[in-house]
Amino acid sequence: MDTLLQAIVIGIVQGITEFLPISSSAHLIVIPRLFGWNDPFLNSAEFDVTLHLGTLAALLIYFWRDLVRLARALLQSLVERRIGADPDRRLAWLLAITVVPASLLGVALEDFFDRFFREELVVVGVLVLVGAVLLLLAERWGRRTRTLDSLRPAEALAVGVAQALALFPGISRSGITIAAGLFLGLEREAAARFSFLMGTPIIAGAGLWKLRSLLAGGAGSFDPSVMLAGVVAAAVAGLLAIGFLLAYLRRRSTGLFIGYRVIFAAVVFGLALLGR
Repeated sequence: MDTLLQAIVIGIVQGITEFLPISSSAHLIVIPRLFGWNDPFLNSAEFDVTLHLGTLAALLIYFWRDLVRLARALLQSLVERRIGADPDRRLAWLLAITVVPASLLGVALEDFFDRFFREELVVVGVLVLVGAVLLLLAERWGRRTRTLDSLRPAEALAVGVAQALALFPGISRSGITIAAGLFLGLEREAAARFSFLMGTPIIAGAGLWKLRSLLAGGAGSFDPSVMLAGVVAAAVAGLLAIGFLLAYLRRRSTGLFIGYRVIFAAVVFGLALLGR
């Protein structure tokens, strides 16, 4: 398959799997191996994270009203040095708290995650199953009665720590943060919305940092049109995935994604046995 088409397919996969709780990083490791795509740039960590600029665009388009309102509330609270009873100010600070753990862990262990997990498919498959178990337990134990207005700072920090664990490919950023929200008793849609909002600064930071490395020559030669095709495909697919998941979770559980993760893990183990 032409490299441009491969980039588009990978971008679509990234856009869908970034927001559905099934792990984008695991899919970006497995899909090229499954189809025998060996282009060095398409298999680089730089391309993976550059695709996050597409999913970032999807978040900004879908939630732009919320993000503008929350940014304004955060600035007002800084100027006035108080939060008060404003729910937007409170939510903005809760989201700010969630950014800290993933930022620290990402800076400290970025190179380790980039190198180790691209070579260890069995570990990735195990982590995919771990993510499925976490979602299953969250569905079983979560009360699903709370809204975002009831979330406390310590609980927001706990969800932030959960987001940091998504650096392990297979865990899934959206999956583990939705699971964390469910464990805390949030409604499914509220847990997903909080997951998406808190992911915006993390995805932005990771994407821009890797883009800086890419432009400085960190990934060797690459075709800008190939990168752009992947980013646009990720943005379109991501926008559709956000709308789908929020609507889906209003009426249904995460059982569909738990089942998919089990099947996907079997595929990962199969590739590992075949030496792919």
